[in-house]
Amino acid sequence: MKILLIGEYSRLHNSLKEGLLALGHDVTILGFNDGFKAYPVDFPLVKQWDSGWLKKVKLAVLRLTGFDLTSYFTYRQFCKNQAYFQGFDVVQLINENSFYCDYRFETKILDYLFRHNSKVFLLSCGDDYVHVNYNFEQPDNPSIVQPYLAGKIADKAFSNVLKFRTTSFKKLHLFIQEKCSGVIASDLDYHLPWQNQPKYLGLIPNPINLDKLDYLPMEIGDTIEIFHGINRESYFKKGNDFFEKALTIIQQKYPEKVTITITENVPYAEYINRYNRAHIILDQLYGHDQGYNALEAMAKGKVVFTNASALFEQHYNLTEKVAVNALPDVDYLVAELSALIENPERIMAIGKNARAFIEREHHYKKIAEKSIQTAFEKEIQEIDNMIENIIKESPSINNTYNNDNNK
Repeated sequence: MKILLIGEYSRLHNSLKEGLLALGHDVTILGFNDGFKAYPVDFPLVKQWDSGWLKKVKLAVLRLTGFDLTSYFTYRQFCKNQAYFQGFDVVQLINENSFYCDYRFETKILDYLFRHNSKVFLLSCGDDYVHVNYNFEQPDNPSIVQPYLAGKIADKAFSNVLKFRTTSFKKLHLFIQEKCSGVIASDLDYHLPWQNQPKYLGLIPNPINLDKLDYLPMEIGDTIEIFHGINRESYFKKGNDFFEKALTIIQQKYPEKVTITITENVPYAEYINRYNRAHIILDQLYGHDQGYNALEAMAKGKVVFTNASALFEQHYNLTEKVAVNALPDVDYLVAELSALIENPERIMAIGKNARAFIEREHHYKKIAEKSIQTAFEKEIQEIDNMIENIIKESPSINNTYNNDNNK
């Protein structure tokens, strides 16, 4: 089949593309490169008038006229190549605002995609109308809304989340809901808000390309290597303030036993290799399930401090620890890190469990198969029903069917 994947977050669509290609499908990615992370896409879009003095001009025009020049130029980029974005069997949007346009131009692009392709699905793997509003309505649910409500994040820095609470984005949500073929969540943090919504099809875990991530069982020498990667734009959203305070204490507590490496805002290709020597990765707080960086580190057999709540363990019927559930509590983080440093055999066990978990639940080819099955579940069921009816209506076939142990 011909499949168009729109948008890219944390290499999700690239891994799904690789799985779909392995199954024999024709796959194209259209979208932005996800900022400094610089993920590859087949048809890259570029945000124009979005930095320097041009951005100042854009904002002035927006205030005076309500016209968003960046949205307009993104729309023009799409229109220039729109002939390449039609005739697909399946289109998947990575977000309700995949093109980062305002309502006017986002809906223009989406309307073209809905009219010129067979099936269009929405993936909930980041902030969207349902997810954001659910977390504001359920403030005790662990989410990035919690540090915002605690006053750690200013409205301006949280604008990419708050926009989904505005009237225009509610309209965009309703527009997509009316026209899309269904909604899929990538993990439990998106499944919970969407599970009772119309057109929700269920959770399909993030695909991880294990062929690109070598698993080398860890060797522990004189020191434990701890790695912490920081994205300054999401510093408080990820709970980095808690991690940094915990690391300061750990460095003072075990000066001869640990080596701590901290990186900031590095491209994906560099980031994924920087922590190869690490035993422990500090990823993020505020959630139930792992994000993409955590999953890739787990695939390499690392011990990851990330979202791994009791709800996550129940969902996957886990009896062994595959990650350390990170909480916004410095004393707790210090205690968990100390336990691993003083008992390195636990590091080896969790790392091994982590790799096995990714192989079992996140293998990119399995996820690609599940994605296709979900997209065409109705058609598959119709074929099954047709076969059942044929069998029932034909006595000879029915007898053969009932007598066949391998039916």
